[in-house]
Amino acid sequence: MDDFWVFGYGSLMWRPGFAHVETRKARLFGYRRALCVHSHVHRGTPDRPGLVLGLDRGGSCLGLAFLVPGELAGEVIAYLRERELVTNVYLERRLPVRLESGATVNALAYVVDRSHPQYAGRMEPSEAARRVSGAVGQSGRNEEYVINTVEHLRALGLRDHWLEAVAAGIAEPAKGL
Repeated sequence: MDDFWVFGYGSLMWRPGFAHVETRKARLFGYRRALCVHSHVHRGTPDRPGLVLGLDRGGSCLGLAFLVPGELAGEVIAYLRERELVTNVYLERRLPVRLESGATVNALAYVVDRSHPQYAGRMEPSEAARRVSGAVGQSGRNEEYVINTVEHLRALGLRDHWLEAVAAGIAEPAKGL
């Protein structure tokens, strides 16, 4: 297999977990980063689900593209499938992304399956903040996940105003304590 690109929009950006030879900022058109997946394990429970990120239809998303050597294709794709397809809430796709250089490449990406029961849909930042607040799963507090994501995006020089509004909504109730 030839070298290929992987598009990261959430934790893959700062913790890819796979070998790659190049990293570039990239934009995926037609999808946006959103807290649109109910988390029943890592950031919530079935009784009190949290929210985690997915690529949902509409808009565009700034993220990172990773170039993977072709000889590692089997290993990297197996790793990504194990990581991203645990409950099959994501669909594996090859989508065009525009690198910061202006070049367009096809990248492996994981988009949310809107027909999956864990799909949470589109919501206002205040509603997302309400759902995130107080949810805890095996990987910790849902608030930490959102705030950590915003901090990592900022460190990479990326802004996500919707997600920043969610993080601000999480922080507001804490100020009143």
